[in-house]
Amino acid sequence: MVQTIQAKDITLLELETKFGLQFIENEQFFLEWQDKLPEITSIEKQQLDRVKASYSNLLKYPPLLENTVKMVVLSPLLDLADFYLSPFHVKSEKSVEISAKNEDVTVKGQIDVLVLFEQLVVIVIESKQAAFSVEVGKPQLLAYMLALSNSDQPIYGLICNGSSLLFVKLIKQETPKYALSRLFYIFNPGNELYSVLSVLKRLGQLVRNSS
Repeated sequence: MVQTIQAKDITLLELETKFGLQFIENEQFFLEWQDKLPEITSIEKQQLDRVKASYSNLLKYPPLLENTVKMVVLSPLLDLADFYLSPFHVKSEKSVEISAKNEDVTVKGQIDVLVLFEQLVVIVIESKQAAFSVEVGKPQLLAYMLALSNSDQPIYGLICNGSSLLFVKLIKQETPKYALSRLFYIFNPGNELYSVLSVLKRLGQLVRNSS
């Protein structure tokens, strides 16, 4: 039975004070996003180039439709990483509404939570404007990861808002600790979705081997 918690208004400070969560900056703690990464095939690169081109094109015609981030960016990544195949399965948790005020205009969005095999959690930030960075989803992601983690096995997370993606690793133990990857930005030179897919494949291997 998956434990659920109310993550709507959770903050990093509350996670630190109530759960003893600690941020680890030692890069040795989270080598999985850099070490032993699988190669990406030329066909996969072509598909990811199309993903980048599609997202870039849609940004020219705001506002973005609901679920665009999942449909255009995230879904192809999960498919290429084989997360729609056994032993993985995608389970959607409740959406969390977020809002921000900008020059007297309130921008609303959604944070959707996807759980893959209960050791990999994906947070999707959807907005009709580019108002929310991945930082908005970090407390919610960590809260869900803490709720799911019931062993000393690492649990991994990914935050995606369409243009930016960030990986998170959490180990619960007596004192829960987490670390972050670098930020992957879709519009950096080249195509950073190649690296994102490679990291997803690596995390998939680790989760399979630990099951």
